[in-house]
Amino acid sequence: MIIIGIGKNYVNSVEEMPSPKWQPIIFTKPETTLLTGNAPFEIPAVSENVAYEVELAFKISKQGKNISEAAALEYVDAVAVSIDFTAKDVLSQSREGKGPWALAKGFDGATPISEFLPLSQFKEIDEINFALDLNGERVQTGHSSLMVYKLPEIIAYVSQFMTLNPGDIILSGTPAHGVGAVKAGDQLTATLEGESLLVFDVK
Repeated sequence: MIIIGIGKNYVNSVEEMPSPKWQPIIFTKPETTLLTGNAPFEIPAVSENVAYEVELAFKISKQGKNISEAAALEYVDAVAVSIDFTAKDVLSQSREGKGPWALAKGFDGATPISEFLPLSQFKEIDEINFALDLNGERVQTGHSSLMVYKLPEIIAYVSQFMTLNPGDIILSGTPAHGVGAVKAGDQLTATLEGESLLVFDVK
């Protein structure tokens, strides 16, 4: 399986929606980044500045290639809330050399994720609320209506280049504000429609 992320995919309000839209920023993360069961997150020795980014994660349910936007949601069956940890110092070095984001986002444990909920539980995929608390204080709030590229657009775009398979995960981007660094001793709580689905400590 593969984890597909999209960068800079949120605006602060509908009025800020860009027209025309910028080119999608796509990156991938290996399966070894997944951290499940509310296991603690250990800051990697390779970075001195690791930042949290809360995101909605969507699970692909069947194989598809060159999927149309109209049919895209037929290929997704569940949603979770996740953290896309980023080694900011490593990312800065990569950007300076115009290199890939793989090491900055692909280190072990960089993707804590909650249990998946059936997408059928949600009336509208563009009306999902999610949030992140750091040590009991709200630091990020997101709503799926503020995605620049909606999920069907992401699936259609990515599937032009690669075949999507059951179990693949799409991280759909983080809210435009509130990203910050973590330190040992912190606790993160991510919620989906007000329900705390992901709670873990930082080591």
